[in-house]
Amino acid sequence: MPPNPPPARSTGAPRDEPRPIHGVLLGSPEIMTTYIAAFEQVAPQCRLALPDAVTEPESVTFALAWDPGPDDFRAYPNLRLVSSIAAGVNGILASPSLPSDVPLMRIAGESQAQMMAGFVTWHVLWHHRRFGDYLSHQRQRHWERLPKRDAADVRVGLLGAGRMGGAVARALVALDYDLAIYSRSGRNLPAGVEGFTGEAGLERLAARSDILINLLPLTAQTRGILNATLFSRLPAGAVLIHVGRGEHLIEDDLLVALDSGRLSAASLDVFAVEPLPPGHAFWRHERILVTPHDACDSTPSQVAQEVAAALRDLDAGRQPASQVDRQAGY
Repeated sequence: MPPNPPPARSTGAPRDEPRPIHGVLLGSPEIMTTYIAAFEQVAPQCRLALPDAVTEPESVTFALAWDPGPDDFRAYPNLRLVSSIAAGVNGILASPSLPSDVPLMRIAGESQAQMMAGFVTWHVLWHHRRFGDYLSHQRQRHWERLPKRDAADVRVGLLGAGRMGGAVARALVALDYDLAIYSRSGRNLPAGVEGFTGEAGLERLAARSDILINLLPLTAQTRGILNATLFSRLPAGAVLIHVGRGEHLIEDDLLVALDSGRLSAASLDVFAVEPLPPGHAFWRHERILVTPHDACDSTPSQVAQEVAAALRDLDAGRQPASQVDRQAGY
């Protein structure tokens, strides 16, 4: 019998590979470079680079940004998409060079909303159950059981009914808090939760809020919304939990409200100037709990997945699912 023929050799023809999609990172290099490896892992067809490493700006078709400079977008004439690395986009919208005809998206994954819900719920419990007093008692070696209130007797007001607000609302309703929500539309509220809208609605919500949570987006209408007038509408001894944007808060008004007893405490995660300066009064105020803008975060992997999905949407003629309404500002 003739010997078996040798196995056929591979022709070595290359497989078809997706055409590279070039992107630029606009913002602090310390922050932005962390996304290069994530895109290589999750969306390897997307090639990201800092501006100094971009040799052909006309080949760049998307930008990943966080607080870009005023002229950062001008070098890239063929952008198809601009994305934030988080839920906030106010820093991007503030750049004069942002193209008006390019879709802008934000990161809006469910894991980020759940992280926010856990953070806010912890602070509600901290104030409701007076854990700060227990911590003080521990330092003093003082044993005292404090009076308790049922969650159903604690009136919580939530400013904002977006994806994160919805996650926070579901968590608080599950714990039986008496929740009401203020939002622009007054729609998309959990079953059984009262909604408020408009200036009169804001006043009514404030008047019934033992704990007020701010999760509003930053717009021209919401800038400075946490002010002396609003604080005066709250019940005496109310608590503020502020996780929206630093520019929502009139800081001096908060200090006056705390020192006068109008408010009993505040949890602050966002500030007009970040990092919070070492000499700022918030650091040493005994009624303020400071955290470093850390309520929730999008992982680089999550950002890569959502941006890659948005680019596929654009290729298919669809708008990105989390595209920003520039008129509304979010």
